[in-house]
Amino acid sequence: MDAGLIDDESLSLERKSLLPGEGFFRPDDITQAERKQEVESALEGAKTVVIADPDADGLACVALVRAARDSGVLVSASPHELRERLDWTAASLEAGADVFVCDLCPDQPADVEPLEALSEQAGSVRWFDHHQWDDDIADLVRTAGVELVVGESDEECSADVALRELDHEFDQSLVELAEVTRDHDLWIREDPRSDDLADFSHWSEPEEYLEAVVEHGADLPPAVEEFLEEKRIEKEALIQKAVDRAQMRAVGPWTVGVTYGRCSQNEVAETLREQGADAAVIVKPAGSASLRGTESFERCHEVAEQVNGGGHPRAAGCKPDVYDDMLDYAHHWTTQGAVAKRAIIDAFRRLAEE
Repeated sequence: MDAGLIDDESLSLERKSLLPGEGFFRPDDITQAERKQEVESALEGAKTVVIADPDADGLACVALVRAARDSGVLVSASPHELRERLDWTAASLEAGADVFVCDLCPDQPADVEPLEALSEQAGSVRWFDHHQWDDDIADLVRTAGVELVVGESDEECSADVALRELDHEFDQSLVELAEVTRDHDLWIREDPRSDDLADFSHWSEPEEYLEAVVEHGADLPPAVEEFLEEKRIEKEALIQKAVDRAQMRAVGPWTVGVTYGRCSQNEVAETLREQGADAAVIVKPAGSASLRGTESFERCHEVAEQVNGGGHPRAAGCKPDVYDDMLDYAHHWTTQGAVAKRAIIDAFRRLAEE
């Protein structure tokens, strides 16, 4: 395939908003083989390992672990990659090394099957999170020998949990980093720095982000601010396109704003809230979707759990199981996520019927 067909730099803004990033079109087996090799190499000789979601909250946990333990190899993992990353870590971990799992919540019991092997190899396994956990899965994790601490999802972010549970006197800059991270992760948005952290974690490599916040805390340096300003020009344009595509749906007692596009979901959701939405659904070109709630709708995780996902009462994610082959994805792009939208709205309807 001609690489120019998926080159983000050559795509118009309109087409970029409709299509997934170029990484989507790279075969998973090639990408996974490379990532597995990277994990194996990174774990060689490591005494402390952190398996974390590479967003601002997960990376703040990594920064805290590194400060407390003077080391900490990062193994990045999205929720859908959790089982795989646990399995890779169990296979390559140095005997007696300590493992931390941060800002990740298993969607199903199978996600935590590698934990028994990991616990046998590790000196200790500790898990810090703040999502809505299934009680049975939490029991499985603890039975595997893991120290699991789950904070209140509407009061704490995972960094808050790590800050509280790690036995260390942290510098004030890292304490403040956790506070500002919470401001964005719980959608409080009272501190303007929290959007900077979220954007920088999204647009930078994890180690670049960690280097910046370890040195500067939540007050990012001028060079990073300049970088963010440049990236936000395109970001705002993509947000506007998603907002322009949005439709309001009446589902039971709620008004649900539904849209599609490659965009920053939180800002799109906030705009839809201002337009009267109780909840927002942002379907992405890669097939996943983000759900955001408000004071009048705090059941996002219940919707997401019906369509292959999970999360918090006001913020959740999912990927409806509606893609069997590339023709389904082609239909997804050309119809702006029609099938995925319908699956998620049906989940809202089932919730309303209860």
